Order: sequence, then structure tokens, then C-alpha cells
Amino acid sequence: QVQLVESGGGLVQAGGSLRLSCAASGRTFSSYPLGWFRQAPGKERDFVAHISWSGTTRTYADSVKGRFTISRDNAKNTVYLQMNSLKPEDTAVYYCAVPSPTNSGSPYSSRSYDYWGQGTQVTVSS
Repeated sequence: QVQLVESGGGLVQAGGSLRLSCAASGRTFSSYPLGWFRQAPGKERDFVAHISWSGTTRTYADSVKGRFTISRDNAKNTVYLQMNSLKPEDTAVYYCAVPSPTNSGSPYSSRSYDYWGQGTQVTVSS
């Protein structure tokens, strides 16, 4: 079992920055990859970023590439999502997620993840 708690969301003007955190507990944190997803009202939950267990491999959705950075601190059991140059279309609830050890699906699909946090709201005003 893995427990995930997101924080750091809020209201920011377009062009501003936020840093989201995802604190994990349960399984050995350094043993699993982690993804960030987001869901806007009336829309599906979309992939944002993924980081490997070691932190050496990071992938991003095209819509955030060059603006968002995912990182992890295994000593603090925390993954971060630094979001710069925010746009109104980035407004959504942001979730972090972890796959179970037996789930080897695509990191870009929400179906590949078994444990989810409660989400944190990010609102970008124009």
C-alpha cells in the first residue's frame, strides 16, 4: 500500500509559478516510479509528467514540456512538480499517482496507476 498527499496548489496569475509536492508513505519510496496527472472540470484525467524510481528518466506531456519540471527527493519521500509560465489552460486538479509492482502499463495512461492522492487545485487566472 502507498499513501499519497499532494500540496502546493493555489491561485496564480498567468505567467506565474507554483511548486506542487507529493508526499508518499507506505512502500519503499525509492522503489517505484511516480506520475502527475491533471483533470479539468468535465474532462478526462490527463498525463502531465512521469519520473522513474531513480529520477534519471523524466517524461512530459507536450503541453507542459519546457515549462514544468518533475523531480524527486527519495530522502524526503517526496516528488515535486515545478510549474513555470503557467497558462489559464493549466487550471485543473493535479494528482500524483503510483503503480502497483505488478502494473507494467504505459506511464502515460491513468489506468497504469493504482494509488492516487486526493488532488490539489491549481487555478490560473488570465
